[in-house]
This record gives sequence, C-alpha cells and structure tokens, in this order.
Amino acid sequence: MGSVSLKIGDGTARFQRATLCSSAVNILMIFSVITTNLFALYAFTASPKHPHHLLHHHAQKNISLISEQVSLILREIDLSQKKLAQMEKELLGYESIDLSRPNIASELKLFLQRHQLPLGKDSRTGITEMVPSVGHSCEKNSDLLSQFMSYKVFGTCPDDWSVAQKLILKGCEPLPRRRCFAKTVPKVGLYPFPDSLWKPVGNKTVNWSGLVCKNFECLNGKKLSKECIGCFDLVHGNENVRFVKSKSKNDFLVDDVLTLGGGGIRIGLDIGGGSGSFAARMADRNVTVISNTLNVDAPFSEFIAARGLFPLYLSLDHRFPFYDNVFDLVHASSGLEVGGKSEKLEFLMFDIDRVLRAGGLFWLDNFFCANEEKKQALTRLIERFGYKKLKWVVGEKVDSVGSGKPEVVLSAVLQKPVRV
Repeated sequence: MGSVSLKIGDGTARFQRATLCSSAVNILMIFSVITTNLFALYAFTASPKHPHHLLHHHAQKNISLISEQVSLILREIDLSQKKLAQMEKELLGYESIDLSRPNIASELKLFLQRHQLPLGKDSRTGITEMVPSVGHSCEKNSDLLSQFMSYKVFGTCPDDWSVAQKLILKGCEPLPRRRCFAKTVPKVGLYPFPDSLWKPVGNKTVNWSGLVCKNFECLNGKKLSKECIGCFDLVHGNENVRFVKSKSKNDFLVDDVLTLGGGGIRIGLDIGGGSGSFAARMADRNVTVISNTLNVDAPFSEFIAARGLFPLYLSLDHRFPFYDNVFDLVHASSGLEVGGKSEKLEFLMFDIDRVLRAGGLFWLDNFFCANEEKKQALTRLIERFGYKKLKWVVGEKVDSVGSGKPEVVLSAVLQKPVRV
C-alpha cells in the first residue's frame, strides 16, 4: 500500500504513492478474501443430513464451486488492476517510450534506464529508484529523438541544434542529456561588461549552421517578428532607442515603469526577449533580467549572451523553471501570443502569476490583439487575476509582420495583489 513507483513522461520524475486507484484495488481484494472465506465456511460447516456417499458428493461439489468462484474473483482482480492502471495513465497523460522498438538509439535506451538507489528506499521521500526526466510528447517523436541521440560517445556531438529545437517546439521538453562534446565556436571580439550591452556583436561569435542568413547584415534586412525588425542592429536601428524614447502612447519608458515599482524592482523575466534589448536597458539600471527565447530563424540565444545577458532557451509550453513568487517584474509583448485554444493562454498566465511576487509588476508591452473581441477576451482574463491597473493604454498599430493592417494594441502595467 505504501509502495512507490517512478515513471517518465510529464516532463518531471513522478513519485506515486497510494492513490485512489490503488485504494480501490485494495478494497476489492479485501472483499474477495471475505467472500472466499464465507464460501469455505459454508462448505465445511454445513450439517450432515444425508448419507455418507451423498455428503462426500456434496462436499466435492462445494469445493468445485468455491474453486470456480475463487478463479473468477482472481480474474476480476487482475482485470480491475489493468483497467485502473489504464485510467490513471489516461488521466495523467502519461505515455511511456517503448524501448524495445528497433529504431530506438542505444544511447536513448541507456539514458532512460531506471537506477535503483544504492542504499535502498529513501526514508524521507519514499522513492526506491530514479528515472531521468523526458517530456511525454517525446513518445510521439521517437524517430526524431533517436536521431538526436545518435552520436559517437565521448566524441563530438553532431551539429544538430536545429533538431533539438524541432523536438522542443513539438513538446519534447526537457530533452535527454547526451555524452558527447558540443560544437564550440570561438568567441572573437567580445566586449567586457557593461560595454558589451550596446556594442555590435561580431558575425564570428555565433553558430550560423541551420540558418538561412549567415551574418547579422542579412538578418537586419528581415522582419523576423513583431519584436524583431532589425533588432540585431544595435547602432543604427531602433534598438538603441527602445524603452527610452516613445513613438506612440503605447510605448512605456523603462524609468517610468521602475518608478511605479517603488524602487523594489531588482530581478525580472522577459518573455519572448528578442535580441535582449529590454534586459540590456534594465542592466543599465542595475536590474537583472532573464530573457526567454528560442533560436527561431536567428541566433537569439548566442546574441543575447554575447551582450553579457542571460538567455533562457525554453519554449512557452514548458513550465517556467523557477520557484514561486521570485520575480519583481515580468515583461511580455507579442511573445505572449501562444495561439490555439484560450485555455493555453490561461495556463501561461497562471504560470506568470506563479513566478511573480505579490506587489510585483506585470508589464504587457504592445500586445497585438488583432481585433476588439480578442482584446475583450484578454481583458476579462487579466481581470480575473485581480491585478491593480497602474497603466492601461489601448491604441492602434500597423502589424508590419502579419496582416499589414492597423490592429488593436494593448499596453499595461499591472500589480499583483497579495492573496490570503
């Protein structure tokens, strides 16, 4: 009843003690034992009212009946255990990776092996074995995962970061670790901090494999996203004036928002951080900001790191790897647009709320709402969190990357309440 099992699948190691399902099985087994004993009691205590040969025949018949009943009960128990296990698997969304398949890489099999604790059962947690974490969606992409895990052990890893990113974007996150050496890129021309924040980043400091553009000059001529139009040009582009000069009423200034924080803004999270300019502006003001980004069509992570800032390589489908109530500020713009059903945005908003401390600020920066209906839906969602509206501005901007037409834009600074 107190046994512990450890399974792979939901992105983290899962420790399972006695659940509702296991309790139901225990009750069924107890009922079966009681029923069997009652049958036995009836069979062997029945008063002998018949001749010996008839009594012997009657006893044999009762024994056969009991054996059949016991067999039936055992089959029912086995069937119930299988059904309950399947119900639990479906409820938890757990899918195991079939390691017996012929196309599974040997390194993947080795990584996913269960490892018994050397000293047996842990007295504090109750666990008996450890299994490395792998995202449950990896099962649906096992061929691509095996490709990622095919390499020479203790050799140089394949230059396949794009394969890893495909897996992440397909929900296979976290990825398994590998026993090979990642490709190194000589970081030539890096500047010391804080000069690095606004100095041009050289083309030789990043890995261009798997990308259409092979230099920053090419990237600066593209509209990669609403937040990245020429965003790699730190000298002549718009980046060197963002957050310090406003072009419209929806453009809030860093110093104004920090004033709303009452001097309590020290650490923050930037969702969809682009090339890291928001984190750079905050670093100028002694505020540490982590920039969440992926390398979609450009080397965002390496560019941010070259500026002396902290890139977090993580998709927005992944739970933020931070403890509750730790950030003073969360900044998000068009990166908050996750698409799909409304529940997907709700899950993301609740995770933002989780990592933001009470009294902290949520800065929604030029979020394109597409239409009035979408703006109303987002407004209703925000109001359910009970945040205090310190700034709230609705305007229009041309979506130069998407529709090319004016769209509703929402900018807001919201303060998380204290909840009891």
